[in-house]
Amino acid sequence: MQTLPQLKAVYDLPLPELIFRAALVHRENHDIRDIQRCALLSIKTGGCPEDCGYCSQSAHAKSGIKAEKLMDVEGVLLAAAEAKAAGSGRFCMGAAWREPKARDMDVLCAMVAGVKAMGLETCMTLGMLTGEQARRLAEAGLDYYNHNLDTSPERYGAVITTRTYRDRLETLERVRAAGMSVCCGGIVGMGESRDDRVGFLHALATLPAHPESVPINALVPVKGTPLGDMLADTPLARIDDVEFVRTVAVARILMPRSMVRLSAGRESMSDATQALCFLAGANSIFTGDKLLTAGNAGAGADAALFGRLGLVPMASAEPARVAAE
Repeated sequence: MQTLPQLKAVYDLPLPELIFRAALVHRENHDIRDIQRCALLSIKTGGCPEDCGYCSQSAHAKSGIKAEKLMDVEGVLLAAAEAKAAGSGRFCMGAAWREPKARDMDVLCAMVAGVKAMGLETCMTLGMLTGEQARRLAEAGLDYYNHNLDTSPERYGAVITTRTYRDRLETLERVRAAGMSVCCGGIVGMGESRDDRVGFLHALATLPAHPESVPINALVPVKGTPLGDMLADTPLARIDDVEFVRTVAVARILMPRSMVRLSAGRESMSDATQALCFLAGANSIFTGDKLLTAGNAGAGADAALFGRLGLVPMASAEPARVAAE
């Protein structure tokens, strides 16, 4: 399924047929009861020079979020220990940067090594990386690097102008070359068309290797951001639940062995919508009360939902290396 018309035909299937196909693929490649729980911490909040239209941490936004300094290692390790105690198997650290500076690398590597020593999978998102920065993070023990494509190549320029699609692809290439696993997905509900969602999924699935982790975010409109101001008071502010489930199902079909994660926007989804997403192949979530600066459902709500659905937290494991189909 390498062509856009072929992919579009699958995306447009009647929903019961699409979910059935995705569920079969999921069953063939994963334990259908297992859900990976991940925690996300903002280790450097606000002041990012990029102009991503969805981001409350952009220096171009008027969201009221102030720029803060990079956290110290001790504070990050304390948060990681709390996340592990709450049941998370992966700890993700995000910094509002265009790219890390050379002066930050020793601290970042110490964070990675400390979290890794706790027995957690480690993930970071720091913006663009040089080859040397990727190598150092890998040597420190970083399992995953997150760098999203965000949307389709055609829609990208309407969302971000300070970093090109090619820039993103080059960082992903450096992450791969350093031996780390890739966490790469994007955001839906930014006013894009269905064709844009198809194009976004096609871009992910035709990378040289499938991302080991694919976060699918539903836009959380924040006033003071370009997209938040445009969409907050319109029906486009929240992607239709059925369309979101379609996106998850097609991601599962296209990338059979990847972890497909329900990320931002899950706090506004009903239990029924989340159940449909799990049925369609999602097998990873962010847990906890906060995602960077946005709210999240919380571990208690997740445990209750898992109990009702008969799902179980996935045991921690080293990240699998997957190749493009």
